[in-house]
Amino acid sequence: MLGAQRQELLLTRLRTDGRLVAKDLAAELGLSEDSIRRDLRELAAAGLCQRVYGGALPVSPAVADLATRSGVAVDSKRRVAERAARLLTPGCTAILDGGTTALALARALPADLQVTIVTHSPTVAAALVEHPGVDLHVLGGRVFKHSGVACGAAAVEAAAGVNADLFLLGVTGVHPSAGLTTGDSDEAAMKRALARRAADTYVLASAEKIGAASPFTVLPLTDVAGIVTDDTALDAPALKALRDSGVPLLH
Repeated sequence: MLGAQRQELLLTRLRTDGRLVAKDLAAELGLSEDSIRRDLRELAAAGLCQRVYGGALPVSPAVADLATRSGVAVDSKRRVAERAARLLTPGCTAILDGGTTALALARALPADLQVTIVTHSPTVAAALVEHPGVDLHVLGGRVFKHSGVACGAAAVEAAAGVNADLFLLGVTGVHPSAGLTTGDSDEAAMKRALARRAADTYVLASAEKIGAASPFTVLPLTDVAGIVTDDTALDAPALKALRDSGVPLLH
């Protein structure tokens, strides 16, 4: 089997199975594990998979910059935002993450809803300035331009003074074994800091993020109260594994 054919087979298996295990593939194809790992390195370098210990997972398309992501899965993010908006009850305090789904959520809040919103995203804050019922608080710090959010020591210190009812978390990958992931280590640390300031954390996960993974772990699935998703492929391996793990899925 030629290298290109072998890599195409690996990508097909990744799409159908949701993960690749180098040892198993090597045995099945009669190849060395080094050959499979070399293929996975080349696929990862091309942005076609996310390498993990022992194999690979589907790469998340949500690691692109904010401007690019604004045109990806727009309807899916709108559906997730409308469902997540129902989690905010009158009088509650909510931390709203950055990103395009969080921005859609900010725009989906009912005009008569009276809530306190804390965010480290200037973009999300700007979308809420005109909302008549939102008491808006913005956490400052160095702005990570790729995602348009404040990160770093100053932002983490500002977050330490917040006590919220819930945190609406945006990630780039939701995988049953890799957990919740994103593409930048500082951003992952900021998300963890915000999660520690809320009683409950809910994940905003449009369909393209289910079963995908990125390099840096944010939280394990056991640390969240639920995943808000519009993914309806109920027989897909990743979604089935998420259901089996016990994490609540809010469709």
